[in-house]
Amino acid sequence: MSGNESRLEAISRISKAAPFDIGMTAPLKEIWASDVFGLVQMEESLSKSAFKAMKKTVETGAALDPATADVVAAAMKDWAMTKGAKFFSHIFYPMTNATAEKHDGFIITNSDGGSITEFTGSLLIKGEPDGSSFPNGSLRMTNAARGYTAWDPTSPAYIMQTANGAVLTIPSVFMSWTGEALDKKIPLLRSNAAMNDAGQKVLSLMGEEKVARLNSSCGAEQEYFLVDERFANARPDLLLTGRTLFGAASPKGQQFDDHYFGAIPERVQVFMQDFEDKLYKLGIPAKTHHNEVAPGQFEIAPYYEAANVAADHQQLLMTVMKNTAKAHGFLCLLHEKPFAGVNGSGKHVNWSVGNSTQGNLLDPGKTPNENLNFLLFCGAVIRGVHKYGPLLRAVIASAANDHRLGANEAPPAILSVYLGDQLEKVFDDIKTGTLHAPTDGGEMDLGLSQILNFTRDPGDRNRTSPFAFTGNRFEFRAVGSSQSVSGPLVAMNTMLADSLNWIADKLKAELDGGAKTQVAVFSVLKELMELHGNAIFGGDGYSTEWHEMAVKERGLKNIPTTADALPAFKAPEVIELFSSTGVLTPAELESRFEVYSEQYVLALEVEAKLTVEMATTIIYPAAVTYLSKLGSVSAKLTPSPADAVTAAANAMMTAVGVLETAIAKHDFATIEENMKFLADEVRGLMDDVRAAADILETLVSDSDWPLPKYREMLFIK
Repeated sequence: MSGNESRLEAISRISKAAPFDIGMTAPLKEIWASDVFGLVQMEESLSKSAFKAMKKTVETGAALDPATADVVAAAMKDWAMTKGAKFFSHIFYPMTNATAEKHDGFIITNSDGGSITEFTGSLLIKGEPDGSSFPNGSLRMTNAARGYTAWDPTSPAYIMQTANGAVLTIPSVFMSWTGEALDKKIPLLRSNAAMNDAGQKVLSLMGEEKVARLNSSCGAEQEYFLVDERFANARPDLLLTGRTLFGAASPKGQQFDDHYFGAIPERVQVFMQDFEDKLYKLGIPAKTHHNEVAPGQFEIAPYYEAANVAADHQQLLMTVMKNTAKAHGFLCLLHEKPFAGVNGSGKHVNWSVGNSTQGNLLDPGKTPNENLNFLLFCGAVIRGVHKYGPLLRAVIASAANDHRLGANEAPPAILSVYLGDQLEKVFDDIKTGTLHAPTDGGEMDLGLSQILNFTRDPGDRNRTSPFAFTGNRFEFRAVGSSQSVSGPLVAMNTMLADSLNWIADKLKAELDGGAKTQVAVFSVLKELMELHGNAIFGGDGYSTEWHEMAVKERGLKNIPTTADALPAFKAPEVIELFSSTGVLTPAELESRFEVYSEQYVLALEVEAKLTVEMATTIIYPAAVTYLSKLGSVSAKLTPSPADAVTAAANAMMTAVGVLETAIAKHDFATIEENMKFLADEVRGLMDDVRAAADILETLVSDSDWPLPKYREMLFIK
């Protein structure tokens, strides 16, 4: 909507608009990773020795010498310039769930004033952004601004194509001058190293002689909404907060279950094809896309990759998604709950651990009761979720995700583990000391000759579980759609490292005492289950009975809001976890608490102020305008439309006054106190303003209502 265009005129224009024409898309083999400086490109452009060194670094994390970096830099520059790049950028991931980049030109001048290009190993290895201008939790002050980016050779460089040209983009870490991690990538790399060290110890004790480097893998299912930009531009709440602060429910929402996996609207299909072609050029393996449950909601899921690369690709995917949506006339909404009353959006993080010699260590195989490595690694996950449940809740905490967690489309805020019938029985047997052969799922036979029979999975799935085993991996379903996957991956890798270290110590003691390997494994797992088996739950995570049982009988914690969750970063056991594994120092961990707390406070303050502004300057004037049109006619009607509108408008403005008073309160002794006030008081006051405003939306004539409505934003594409 622009100029004096009315909401209704915009509806007419959007309904008649033709899809964006992207023409015929190129075959996958022609575009796959064509904008990536990966191993294929390196082998073509590097010397044999340089390529061998780079391949070893990429595959094993081995150190790279500066001479090789010079060779790589020269080849990378030449390749990038053939793609039209004149600039390069170290891209990094500060503690904001966003990306950051500074562009530098390849150009330098010579003594004759002519222009030449240069890109050395030193330029590739190190960049220098301002370390105090990004959220850093007091690790850097304004007068201590120096920070560094450093090339991460384990994640491939790529060309970022924009309307203004191409940029060579180099995935990097971000640190302070004094060496503290100011980003999300350094802790992720450290957590992988800690998990590898602990896993190596366990596998060595299990008699494995050849053990390649262990790595975690990740595949994140990304949910999102698309809203036409004409509607979005008329909604200050969508533009500034990512969600609708006002909006009455549409008469038709998702209650018919007719959107999920339904036919994709043509305009959205064209966007998806364009978006995925861009992903393929960047080597991001988009695997599936479909309509999600809520109207206007969709999902894309990539294939699994090494966690570090997957985390980089997830950040890039969100950037490309939003930019491509804009080119197609959409606003892409990644907020966890952009529309009240319909399903919100998550980012289910599928996570597993393995290597090239033992394979996926979270794959149970056909006889999980005999797969000792699997049982140990799965047991380590169970212990980690039970012992560090509050930490897992903290790493997915945000003002946005608070609206989603605990709702009927999302897991509860109680961290538990779902294993499925078969595995739950195996671990129960281990606990009781009476191990039986597991049963499989049997054959699916519909009695229809034309439908081939197939083997069922050994257990059902449970969408109410926040942390569910799904065949050969765990799915952390509570992660929010706008969040970086790095935080959850760091927590999962680190808790796994801690549990594997615990298992290694116990296992070594058993083996040193003369126990056979199988007896030692079951002895350790029996103790583990006795201590941590309360985290396993296979029932309805939405039920009131589970919430009561989890807290009262099992000792699990129900952590409903970010204000309740973030203090977990300050818990002694969490500080010790990260310190002992070398993933985060106490100062680095404290900085994350400060940054995430501040982001929570700022997010709710912006929402509260915008609630007041929109109610006062958009919604109230619309009510007054409508009342003036009703005039004396309304008095002759029973009940009086004017009386109903007046009552709702007065109620809204009274609620606005109370909210304004609350916003003005700043006398908090601690950030924790500030967060609790916003969570327990201000959010409710915002809801009071909204409740009255949403009533007004149902009373004011459709032609006089200024804000695009749910029925339009969700259904008109």
